[in-house]
Amino acid sequence: MQPIWAPCVSVASVTSSAGLAFAVEAMQAFKFSTWKERRLWSACSCSGVFWAARCFSSKQKHLPARFGSPGQGGDEGNRQQHDSHQTRTSEQVNPESPPPPRSCKPPKDSRPPGWKYKKSPGPAASSREEFRNLREDDFSKLRRRRSQKSSSVQRTQGSEILFGIGPCSIAFSQAKRNFFQLFVKSSSSGLRPVMEEFVQQAKARGASVHYVRREVLDTLCKDEVHQGVCLEASPLGLKSIEETEVPACQDPQQIWLVLEQIQDPMNLGTLLRCAYFLGVDQVVMSRSNSCPLTPVVSKASAGAMEILDVYSTDDIPRFLKAKIEACWEVVGTVSKSEVEGNIPVVDCLDFQWEKPTVLVLGNEASGLSPGTRSLCHKMLTIPPGIALHPGLDSLNVSVATGILLHSILRQKAKQHNAISP
Repeated sequence: MQPIWAPCVSVASVTSSAGLAFAVEAMQAFKFSTWKERRLWSACSCSGVFWAARCFSSKQKHLPARFGSPGQGGDEGNRQQHDSHQTRTSEQVNPESPPPPRSCKPPKDSRPPGWKYKKSPGPAASSREEFRNLREDDFSKLRRRRSQKSSSVQRTQGSEILFGIGPCSIAFSQAKRNFFQLFVKSSSSGLRPVMEEFVQQAKARGASVHYVRREVLDTLCKDEVHQGVCLEASPLGLKSIEETEVPACQDPQQIWLVLEQIQDPMNLGTLLRCAYFLGVDQVVMSRSNSCPLTPVVSKASAGAMEILDVYSTDDIPRFLKAKIEACWEVVGTVSKSEVEGNIPVVDCLDFQWEKPTVLVLGNEASGLSPGTRSLCHKMLTIPPGIALHPGLDSLNVSVATGILLHSILRQKAKQHNAISP
């Protein structure tokens, strides 16, 4: 005899089996729809709007709003995508619904005329634009890295790069340096005569010659004006005035230029050029807090640094005291607004050059130090041509030096012209 609860068990088992089957079918449909959604996203993001539209139009499916034609987007596009997703899911869950007919051509309303030639402003287009910008940035950096890599050259340890026609030409003629390599700008029209002369001089001194691009020269001289030539050579150092025997001169009209803490290489180069042109006998620099003799200084001096013997001292006051004991006159410089103290101030046009003189120039910003100023016998000043503004009452140190040296040394020229018949 069958128990009373047996029908209940059989009914429950049938019900649970049907529910399980329905759940399995629903899970499979969900997985299938998710897989199709991933295919949709991959097709649209990787191949672009054109291929995604072509793929879906061939299968009679509508493209989501975010990949569709212009004007679709926002909440409306999201609702259409959600509705199409539910429609595909219901089609997969309901096995009784007939499969959609396949056709090679999409409906006329889904493909407007000229759709192939219209660009979609969707996210795929913006992604391509961002990728294009990123690609161009990366390629420009790559070109710069390649340029830097190709422009790197092997250099001798401790050497420096002279640049410019004037410094290189005078450096070859003076032969104070050791020369290692000459870099000349390559040209399809041939070398200029001055460059051919550089090549001959470099080969005569055992230096190797390289014909390079302009970018290589720019890198060697750190984007300075090289005029198509760079020369690798040993550096020029300062000679100690205490350790060097300076040749004595019996001429009472001698003038030495003393530079205290000149730090700008352009100013130093201009000072050396003025000193050479106007006929200064010797140039002495303070060793500390001063600009060294660099290729920039040589370029600013137009090569005068290669000719002059520039000396240095660690103690300018001690050097000036030694000159005072040797009956030299120490002359400093001051502007009109800085006139103070018991030291007499003389107009540079009224200065009488009667014995050997040391002209002392100070730092561009602070001028002469108090210790150096106290040792000066006179202070020279340059009279301005107009009433000056309080914020602009002085000259650049190199310009002022040129004026002062010319006003002093012209006296020697006048005496020479008076003596000569």
